[in-house]
Amino acid sequence: MSENDQQKTNDVSRRQFLNYTLMGVGGFLVAGTITPMLRFAIDPVLKVDEETDMVAIGDISKYGPEPTREDFQFPVKDGWAEYELPQTAWISVFENDKGEREVLALSPICKHLGCTVQWDTHEDYPEHFYCPCHDGLYTKDGINVPGTPPTAPLDVYQYKVDDKGTLYLGKAVPREEL
Repeated sequence: MSENDQQKTNDVSRRQFLNYTLMGVGGFLVAGTITPMLRFAIDPVLKVDEETDMVAIGDISKYGPEPTREDFQFPVKDGWAEYELPQTAWISVFENDKGEREVLALSPICKHLGCTVQWDTHEDYPEHFYCPCHDGLYTKDGINVPGTPPTAPLDVYQYKVDDKGTLYLGKAVPREEL
């Protein structure tokens, strides 16, 4: 094989050069387009942020054994959206059998069809949580009354009380999960 033949086999043709150039430029364009999209999609997962799982409600001394309605805002971070979710709790504070102070923070959402229950509003059922949708009844501690539509007790908010007496509420959970 002569030197001229060997040089031709190592040469890149115009067609190959154009092909390599267009593939390289196209690759850079695709990478430049996809990278911001991937970053946008993955960014909420990569952000390190403090989780707010409890919200300050107020001084625990303002609550007694009678359920008191308390409306509050729970901060929610859902992917890219951050907003305040309105919540309601029926809060009562009482002493248990051991003389210790206990907090009962009930969700007002009926377990039958999701209507909102109210405390002591029906004249036929005093001292009960009453659901006006289908005459659902719950006792003062949120237990469903047998023979009424609700099939489970009201959900209970997780709570904590700090050293200063401030009550914090978390998410509402079914009673079995406490």
